[in-house]
Amino acid sequence: MVNPLETKAAGAERRLQDLGIALPPPPTPFGAYVEAVRTGKLVFFSGMLPVVDRKPRYIGRVGGALTAEDGRKAAETATLSALAAAREYLGSLDRVAKVAKLGVYIATEGDFRDHPKVADGASELLLQVFGEERLSGRVVLGVASLPLGVPIELELILEVED
Repeated sequence: MVNPLETKAAGAERRLQDLGIALPPPPTPFGAYVEAVRTGKLVFFSGMLPVVDRKPRYIGRVGGALTAEDGRKAAETATLSALAAAREYLGSLDRVAKVAKLGVYIATEGDFRDHPKVADGASELLLQVFGEERLSGRVVLGVASLPLGVPIELELILEVED
């Protein structure tokens, strides 16, 4: 069992280990862009999708073919990809000083209203890994479609320590 007091003081890499989370291979671009760009202390990541080994793990719209719980799991999967990209770019997640921004874009049916519950799949995972003191505010939007037919795309900006 994870000791919350030890985990609170631990770095992100230790928290992942304590939580038993193994990150997938870092994502690679599907087009003409790079996964991450740094300016100053901020690292901007390209949109992260619920994709593993270049294959969508979830396809469809939340509130239609997918339930809110499916959307939550898709958000968690996209967050794991984001963490893998961050580790690849930074060398260690322990270099993250703060999650500066989290944007969660959800492909939904028109009458879907549980966007916050779906986005919590990403926010709660980031909370577990980085702790409350490094968590950001967020933007959650419902959209008509997303690349590859996936239900979730994450926007992540991290502040890093040198």
